[in-house]
Amino acid sequence: MSEPPRPPGEYGSPSDPNYPPPTSGGGYTPPTSGAGYQPGYDQQQYQQPGAYGYQQPGAYGTPGAPVGYANSDEKTWALIAHFGGIVLGFIAPLIALLAKGNESPTVKAHANEALNFHITWGIAMIVAVVLSVCTFGILFFVPFLVWIFIIIFAIIGGMKANGGELYRYPATFRFIK
Repeated sequence: MSEPPRPPGEYGSPSDPNYPPPTSGGGYTPPTSGAGYQPGYDQQQYQQPGAYGYQQPGAYGTPGAPVGYANSDEKTWALIAHFGGIVLGFIAPLIALLAKGNESPTVKAHANEALNFHITWGIAMIVAVVLSVCTFGILFFVPFLVWIFIIIFAIIGGMKANGGELYRYPATFRFIK
């Protein structure tokens, strides 16, 4: 639905010298005078992060808060911490924590959360295997249920990390702060 053309010279028509430029497309800068100018509008403040609704990344450790990556290396290490635990258990987040935890608070937050989850559910896996063996295989399915739980929540944590959010795993003891 397009607006019907306005007569030449009427305010808002393309032939009007004060006709504002289109707002879509790259390179648009707000006007400093003329028809689109708003008193009290500060160009410098508009361009500064944090002004007019643009938020800086949230605090680390806040569940669901965006953590913001400085570079793709941090994102890679956060994903290693979450996804690596599916195969290597608590070893992958421990490696991520030791390798980049002191350099990046983002990687440290993700690695701590993943490490706590994989330690807790590694213990649950050991208990499930012992329970399965002690019942002579009657409860053989319990370790599989624990493993499926680990896979599902590690994938969710990795997807949230890929989106720039810190994921707080459910049913997890916080051994490491």
